[in-house]
Amino acid sequence: MDYSKLYRPSALNSFQFIALTGLLMSAGAHLILFYFVSRPMPAGFNWLYVCWAAFYAVGTLINLFGKPNEGHHHHH
Repeated sequence: MDYSKLYRPSALNSFQFIALTGLLMSAGAHLILFYFVSRPMPAGFNWLYVCWAAFYAVGTLINLFGKPNEGHHHHH
């Protein structure tokens, strides 16, 4: 099993890439709201992290156990 599919950017699939991007953007919004705007976090904001982690986990399962050529249906 190729565990580099968990962390190597070129080996990530689209689910994992979207989840990591969402996680970074959520963390950025969290920092901006907390340190620069000094507002309380919106109710349920922390659930975003759970959702991004779940999205990453699903992408990881697809990446590790999916068929290597799945999703490439080119008709010539």
